[in-house]
Amino acid sequence: MTESCSASARPAEDTALSGLLVLDKPEGLTSHSAVQRVRRALGVKRAGHAGTLDPLATGVLLVAVGRATRLLEYLTLQDKAYRAEIRLGVRTETLDREGDVVETLPVPEPEGGALEQVLARFRGPQRQTAPVFSAIKRGGQRLYQKARRGEAVEAPVRDVTVHRLDLVAWQTPDLTVDVVCSKGTYVRALARDLGEALGSAGTLWQLRRTRSGTFGLDLAVTLSQVQEDPQAAKAALLPAEAMVADLPRVTVETEAAAALARGMAVPCPTGEDEGVRAVFTPDGALLGIGQGDGAFLRPHKILRPAGDQPGDCA
Repeated sequence: MTESCSASARPAEDTALSGLLVLDKPEGLTSHSAVQRVRRALGVKRAGHAGTLDPLATGVLLVAVGRATRLLEYLTLQDKAYRAEIRLGVRTETLDREGDVVETLPVPEPEGGALEQVLARFRGPQRQTAPVFSAIKRGGQRLYQKARRGEAVEAPVRDVTVHRLDLVAWQTPDLTVDVVCSKGTYVRALARDLGEALGSAGTLWQLRRTRSGTFGLDLAVTLSQVQEDPQAAKAALLPAEAMVADLPRVTVETEAAAALARGMAVPCPTGEDEGVRAVFTPDGALLGIGQGDGAFLRPHKILRPAGDQPGDCA
């Protein structure tokens, strides 16, 4: 399938469509390309994703469409779970199998509990050096852009947390592990570091994201399913409120909802609301996101159905 289509072939936009699609991204596509294919299949102008997956990786990619794209930032901080296959004895420039091999070393044969002892070292909070070939920006440019030009790149060191790191299988030269980690953790870097800790080298060979936040593969639809049956994919959309389920919830009366939609602050409903709040109307509809200071609740992001006049609320 091509990445563009003629105006005559473009489907009519569904301006009312809004929600979250849990997509099972296929291998070989960038996250951006996958989102664009979803956008065209569903006939929407706005779509975006939370938590980039490299082309090599498959699995859970959270795709928001319509007004729900405004809530994507509340998904990016969530933990993620992966199944990773690491090839020991080899290191590539990108730290995955798509890069050129830059080092080969003997494959280790850890005995007894030696492998578990190494895995244990990588559980919990730690400082991780990001891959040189990454989308992190320095000086307004992505690191991988500089690396591809042969420029010297100093990869940043970041604080991350590996909540779980469990051995699934060990069959020379491949080590398969389940990983649950914080935002910002590079599984490619973890593969590199595990290889080095075993006295060898490591490269990420396969990666499948099994969960992003509370959204797992059990909720996912494939890209082929979306393209072949857009109506079923629309029916699989989760409501926007699922994207902010972790936020404290507050319900405002109808007049206060209308005021918030007009950009006005209103008294905190409980008199003590502080911080970010998911704001709901009396009928249970998500109005948007508010910021409370204990006395007043101020609008931060208000969601309005297409066609509503300013002052109307969802």
